[in-house]
Amino acid sequence: MAEKLDVKLIALDLDDTLLNDERAISDGNVAALRECAARGIYVVLCSGRAEDAILPFVRRLEIAGKEAGKFIIAINGCSIFDMHKRQQIFCRKVEGDILARTNEIAEAHGLKSEVYTASTIYYEKETKWTRLDVELCGLKGESVSNYKEFITQGFTKMLVPGEPEELQKLQAILRAEFGERAVIFTSKPYFLEILPPHCGKGEAVEWLSNELGFGLEKTMGFGDSMNDESLIRMTKYGVAMCNGLEAIKNLADYVTECDNNHDGVARFLETHVL
Repeated sequence: MAEKLDVKLIALDLDDTLLNDERAISDGNVAALRECAARGIYVVLCSGRAEDAILPFVRRLEIAGKEAGKFIIAINGCSIFDMHKRQQIFCRKVEGDILARTNEIAEAHGLKSEVYTASTIYYEKETKWTRLDVELCGLKGESVSNYKEFITQGFTKMLVPGEPEELQKLQAILRAEFGERAVIFTSKPYFLEILPPHCGKGEAVEWLSNELGFGLEKTMGFGDSMNDESLIRMTKYGVAMCNGLEAIKNLADYVTECDNNHDGVARFLETHVL
């Protein structure tokens, strides 16, 4: 008999976790999460995507009208949005000088950067990489003529897309340059992300669970990749997908028996929560 876990908030990464390889939420996962919400457990989609790019998945779950379905965590924890109030209730930004310097270093290596708002990806000019990102995120893409000045106002996230081997070199350079002033990692091999310091999915769940009055002791987080590291590490019950990175599985309290293409989230919830 599997142990029953006392959970009041479940935070779920999307890509390769809740979503299958067709980037869709399966019927099995939908049913399990609707049942969690019906029991008053907060179900919080927790993604590197911006707010507008998460909304189609919220609609798929059909829980946004419930108290338990009203929050989303966007931009890898930099933003928390209350869909009932229709407002952002938590926000962290990367300082403008860091964004300007990152863009300068990226350009010196033949790479281009992008910055995000809730609805739009901004860049200096369209490339194959910006088109890929717009397609993956489902956001609008917009070219900005004064991009170098534009980014100095600060944004929740900057992304530098490119070939994986080039991004690994750039990641090392940027980490040495900024130290603890920014969080820098690859969310996908071809996407290098620059985020505010002391900010991640786990930190966002900590803030939200404290606001809701029960704290991290009643939280569960599902993830598969390095942008889920703080989510897996900080939630009381960190659950790694069996298809996830070895580093994440080693960090987790639990590993799912089934992968993202076989209702891994639902099977775990049915066994340990429902």
